[in-house]
Amino acid sequence: MKKNWAKMFMASTLLAGVLAGCSGAKESSNSGGDSKTIKVGVNLELSGGVASYGESLENGIDIAVDEINKKGGIKGKKIELVKVDNKSEAAEATNGAIKLTSQDKVTAIIGAATSGNTVAQAQIANDTKTILLTPSGTSPNVTVADNGKLNEYVFRTSFIDPFQGIVAANFASKELKLNNAAIFADSASDYAKGLAASFKETYEKAGGKVVAEEAYVAKDTDFRATLTRIKAKNPQFIFIPGYYEEVGLIVKQARELGITVPLMGADGWDSPKLVELAGADALNNTFITNHYTSGDPDETIQKFVTTYKEKFNGESPNAFNALGYDTVYLLADAIERAGGTDTTKIKEALEKTKDLSRITGTITIDKDHNPVKSATVLEYKDGKQVFNTKVNP
Repeated sequence: MKKNWAKMFMASTLLAGVLAGCSGAKESSNSGGDSKTIKVGVNLELSGGVASYGESLENGIDIAVDEINKKGGIKGKKIELVKVDNKSEAAEATNGAIKLTSQDKVTAIIGAATSGNTVAQAQIANDTKTILLTPSGTSPNVTVADNGKLNEYVFRTSFIDPFQGIVAANFASKELKLNNAAIFADSASDYAKGLAASFKETYEKAGGKVVAEEAYVAKDTDFRATLTRIKAKNPQFIFIPGYYEEVGLIVKQARELGITVPLMGADGWDSPKLVELAGADALNNTFITNHYTSGDPDETIQKFVTTYKEKFNGESPNAFNALGYDTVYLLADAIERAGGTDTTKIKEALEKTKDLSRITGTITIDKDHNPVKSATVLEYKDGKQVFNTKVNP
């Protein structure tokens, strides 16, 4: 993270200038006026370490926008996307948000994919009264800052980390009936640390014992020494919250070392590249908590799956595709109910969202701007995700 400080300083300096210039702005400074379009920014990881997430979200976003625009848009106005690539870096996410709010005058920003890159935009969203809607940023501090203050203009489509940790812990203790576990988490990631803490608390309350806690850092590639230490503790289950880039190698090396116990993570595993990195065989007997599965027989979900496959050469949509798709519809529903592009009214409409049926679940927004929705547990079998169970909040 040290390499980003210079960029963050430059971004903060630029932000100060932008906000100074906006100090006298009206509450709905990004309302779009009488334009025939509604400008929506897209600030995603389209390159860099987690580009797979950003690319997947982008595909889902594009499909939803095409559908809405073909039906006449929102109150006669077409959605116009303005995209920036944050390169999987917090400083670039900040710079992108500055551009989208000060130059492009967007009504809302969709993104980022990760929690850290979303938090990097939160101050800008609040100060410029621009809606910031992350499809997949799951850390609690995305919508409620570390000081306990609500980020007034920030919302999300995904459930939050503590819920995923709770689901994973209950799955290990109640479904698999395993009474001891190890945790192997990315120590540099708020996402991984939040999941690990939630898992441990819930698992121990259920009577389970955490026999080992180890850490790695993003960009590590050799995990054998740490995995050997974990193996020596004889865990029955290993919880590995993290992102696919490292997790794929961890799973591969764990199996090579003879670790055959169930491994489990969360939505950060969900990338086609995970199978490439780990290998299909190594992923057998692994599980993840996720937002949806393309194997769900629900008619609405299958319609989305068919549309996606037609557009992307038969490829089945993953959870990030679905979250990107749902985020556009969540925003469009709020704009429709707000009666236009006044961002304060859109914010209020988002806060009142109740029982909105979408691909990744039925969404009701709570007081902390988080959706109350179910989680799905998926199992990898021969490189394919297979539905295992669904857990309600």
